[in-house]
Amino acid sequence: MSADDRTGILGGRFDPIHLGHLGTAAVARRVLALDRVLLLPSRVSPHREEPARATDRDRLALVTLAASSDAHLSPCDLELESIAPSYTSVTLKRLREQGHRRTHLFFIVGADAFAEIATWHDYPTVLDGAHFVVVSRPGHPAADLVETLPDLRTRMRPIPRGADRPRVDANAAPAVFLIDEVTPDISSTAIRARIARGDPLDGLVPSNVAAYIKQHRLYSSQRGEQLA
Repeated sequence: MSADDRTGILGGRFDPIHLGHLGTAAVARRVLALDRVLLLPSRVSPHREEPARATDRDRLALVTLAASSDAHLSPCDLELESIAPSYTSVTLKRLREQGHRRTHLFFIVGADAFAEIATWHDYPTVLDGAHFVVVSRPGHPAADLVETLPDLRTRMRPIPRGADRPRVDANAAPAVFLIDEVTPDISSTAIRARIARGDPLDGLVPSNVAAYIKQHRLYSSQRGEQLA
């Protein structure tokens, strides 16, 4: 790995990580020709009051397993090392302190989450810390953000489905790339509900992730009874 790599960053609770997350990472990497994508489990999410259901250790293990079959993916425990809330601006600053150029960092986020960008910590300065890659989610086209976030219109670079890879000048100011591609309609909440019912996870998470969840009884009522 090199600090000069075009590095994507996909953060989240990953409680658990699923094929929707991995599909979003794959779309961003393909469209913007990224060298790798870091998968960062958050420790304390500033936008959610309730804690993650799985432990930090288990969520990192799941992310590590999910990344194991793709050489372009890397687990990263940067946010798990801190007891402070997992603010994007702080994470990007720490990556830059490690030697990454801000124009070689691409923060990947779903269109539904980016629609609330004005509520993020250190907004709008956070947008100067890296390129932002906004990927459509079911029911949330990325292109719609041009109208819903007019103050950011000059930063936005819409990329229609099937378009050629845009050329990104390493010395250009950070931009907001809007990518409209199909990604799996999967949620961690729905997966946890399936596990609680004893339903299979085929087509929702990688097989090694499903095996770990089963082996460690994550999200199941049996595990809850053992921990009570």
